[in-house]
Amino acid sequence: MRRWNGWGEDDENYVLGPRALSYLRERLGPGRPRRDASRSYVLRAVPESRIDSAVFSSDPAARLDHSLAQSFPDWIEMRSGRIGPVADGIAFPNSHDDVVRALAEAKRIGAIVVPYGGGTSVVGHLRVPSGERPVVNISLEKMNRLRSVDDTTMTAVFEAGTPGPGVERQLASHGYLVGHFPQSYEYSTIGGWVVTRSSGQQSYRYGRIESIFHSGLLATPRGDLVVGHVPASSAGPDLREALMGSEGRFGILTDVTARVRRLPEHESFHGVFFPAWQAGIDAVRELVQNDQYFSMLRLSNPLETKTQLKLAHIPGAAVAALDAVLGARGAGAEKCLLMAGITGTRKECALLKASLRAVARAHGGVYVGRRLGAAWAKNRYRGPYVRNTLWDLGYGVDTLETCVMWPEATPTMHDIERAVRDAFAAANERVHAFTHLSHVYRQGCSIYSTFIFPLAADPDEDLARWHKLKASASEAIVAHGGTISHQHGVGIDHAPYLRAEKGDLGIDLIRAMAGEFDPDGMMNPGKLFA
Repeated sequence: MRRWNGWGEDDENYVLGPRALSYLRERLGPGRPRRDASRSYVLRAVPESRIDSAVFSSDPAARLDHSLAQSFPDWIEMRSGRIGPVADGIAFPNSHDDVVRALAEAKRIGAIVVPYGGGTSVVGHLRVPSGERPVVNISLEKMNRLRSVDDTTMTAVFEAGTPGPGVERQLASHGYLVGHFPQSYEYSTIGGWVVTRSSGQQSYRYGRIESIFHSGLLATPRGDLVVGHVPASSAGPDLREALMGSEGRFGILTDVTARVRRLPEHESFHGVFFPAWQAGIDAVRELVQNDQYFSMLRLSNPLETKTQLKLAHIPGAAVAALDAVLGARGAGAEKCLLMAGITGTRKECALLKASLRAVARAHGGVYVGRRLGAAWAKNRYRGPYVRNTLWDLGYGVDTLETCVMWPEATPTMHDIERAVRDAFAAANERVHAFTHLSHVYRQGCSIYSTFIFPLAADPDEDLARWHKLKASASEAIVAHGGTISHQHGVGIDHAPYLRAEKGDLGIDLIRAMAGEFDPDGMMNPGKLFA
């Protein structure tokens, strides 16, 4: 059963070993565990529904579970029991026509609609707005089927509520895959990927969702809209682009036609240690600008590299032996770990591996083979489970990401980490901040930073510190010309910073599109733009 107040399944846990616990306490001091509110206590706080409708269930448990996701403020609410507004009802459509009926009913009763996909948002997409208007969720979790596969066009039609494992499991029997693997892959949905402009861990080979999304069907308050359906067009603006990243402001995406690929002949992940950050970033940039099509290039900075080795379930003696070998070859205290994914035919993979080793050698890197890569691949979706473990130990965790041009990569990384440290230093608290490049492009890269910090004595203080952290880091991103979101979307948390990227005229255009699709302002207000 899925955990109601955290990440993942109830029976899935990530155990931190003694070395990892000692390292965290050394960096941060002791955690401050707090007693979590029980589910029964939180359910008693769910207010009475304000609607009476045969289309929307008013079950308190279902309403609670679909009104919160995975952002830090959501966690504060769930764990403390201090919940804010909860949806008044929830619908579970089985088809596009059911979604249309639910939207019509929401319009009839004057309700705001918050769409629900996999419940994995970390930026406030599911936050229920307060006010006099009732609020309903429309959940697509029953719309999880592969409807058709076309071998001639290499496209597949999915219902938009299909989660990542369901996408790949249903395609595999046809010999295909989509290849979209975000860390939220276990629960996030193909429709959610589209409306948040998602990026997968191996998007260097398979493409971001922009490359995968071929066409779709959108149910809006004004009627249905079909976008896409041809390989390319010069007939005016591409409405697929308007739908991608729309975050439920225009309507509910019900069908997704994806461009699929044949299952690869071979795949493996390889580790390379570079002596310092600059050597690693130069090597990665060379690989991508020479059109070396690895499926993944993920470079950790020195502190993240050290943290990974401490938190991994690797015997201390083995880590010490690895450090000794790497140190003797020039990769000492400032070493940075690159994880490289190699995917394709065996011939392609052999050429990529040779190129990786040659470029690594030219930049002082030490190739260490597939053992670390295999361990990473085995646990690639278990990272979010550490958040549960750390919370129970009295530590909070959050992440943020951006994308910048190559010259801004290192300054942006340093300023993000500095902004977060300064935000906590003001409260005489320490924070453990580390970063990796999660995605690379010819022009630049995505910077993904993680922060671990001791919980405060009071949830309100945690929330105040988080707001200060988020604001400081977001301002650092904007100052370097970075996007406010590379892969998580905008939601409520990033909405104040969208104007810096889009400009006044751009925001007016987005608002105008929302007004055309949704003249009554019923679709997910407050997300994307204020």
